[in-house]
Amino acid sequence: MRIKRICVNCGSNPGAKPEYIQAARAMGLILVKNKIELVYGGSNVGLMAEVADTVLGSGGEVIGIIPISFADKVSHNGLTELRIVHSMHERKQMMFDLSDGFIALPGGLGTLDEIFELLTWTQLGLHKKPCGILNVCGYYDHLLKFLDYAVAEMFIKREHWNMILVEDDPVKLLDKIIGYQAPIVEKWVGLKRRDTE
Repeated sequence: MRIKRICVNCGSNPGAKPEYIQAARAMGLILVKNKIELVYGGSNVGLMAEVADTVLGSGGEVIGIIPISFADKVSHNGLTELRIVHSMHERKQMMFDLSDGFIALPGGLGTLDEIFELLTWTQLGLHKKPCGILNVCGYYDHLLKFLDYAVAEMFIKREHWNMILVEDDPVKLLDKIIGYQAPIVEKWVGLKRRDTE
């Protein structure tokens, strides 16, 4: 599958460690080097601004999508294209529609919401686009351990866990994204049909 655009989900805050900003910039550089356009949430703050500004500053193209409710506060006015939508749901759907793959950098509740909606759609077989996590400084370690626990407790299949591409290096992660082949896996764990009585 040709990857033309990747949606990067990440924090509207810069985070506590300088490594988070460095990773956002590195991700932006890798996208431009591979001639991949950036799709993101359209903000001019936090890690979102870092990755967008890096792509723009390196000659790449950026499409931002932001809800009208806070577009006047934090929208990035220097993008290749800025689309203003009416709701968060419309924003996520448009980011999905425009993108061939997804990468999550460190972020907060919004980033987690975006990651898990995409992974749920993957699990249900609604799309076959690659979903990756850039695990900067072990930021997502506890989340990944929780997912291991959910597998052990038989709420998630190991095959679905394995659909999440995880790396701490942006080059390796992008290689996984580009080479991804979606497996065909039944969503339900231990599903048994009930016989008609």
